[in-house]
Amino acid sequence: MKKFLFAFLFLSGTAFGQDKLGVIRHNHLALHVKDIPTSTAFYREVLGLKSIPVPENLKAIRAWFDIGNGQQIHLLAGRTEPIVHDRNGSHIALFVENMDKSEAYLNAKKIPFHKQTRFDGVVQIYFADPDGYLFELNEGKKLTAGY
Repeated sequence: MKKFLFAFLFLSGTAFGQDKLGVIRHNHLALHVKDIPTSTAFYREVLGLKSIPVPENLKAIRAWFDIGNGQQIHLLAGRTEPIVHDRNGSHIALFVENMDKSEAYLNAKKIPFHKQTRFDGVVQIYFADPDGYLFELNEGKKLTAGY
C-alpha cells in the first residue's frame, strides 16, 4: 500500500501539479525592427551572425540568426516607435573571444560605443543596432560563473 501511495503521489505531482514551468534552455529572442534589410545586414555583417532559413512566405518580414548552442535572434518587421535604452536597462549581452579585437572592429566600422569596467573588473562594451537595441559585450574567458 505504501508503494502504491508513493507512486500515486509522485506521478500526480509530476503529471498534474508541477510547481515550475520546466524551462530547459533559451530558444530565441524576437526583436521588432523598422527595416528588415538594414537590420539583416547589421546582424550578419557587424555582429557576424549566421542566417537561418526563414519560410518562403515570411522572407519579406522576418530574418532569423543563429547565435550558437541552439539559440537564435529573430527579427520581425513593422516597428514604428523608437527604441530607447540605456546601459542600466534592457540590453542583450553577448560573449566575445577578445575584447580588444571587438573594440578595434567597432572603431573600424565607426560604430559608436561605451566602454566601462564592471564592479568586478570585467571590461564591457555597449553599442546599439540600427533600431536602438542595446548590446553588451563581455569577454568570455574573463567571466565568472553567474555572469
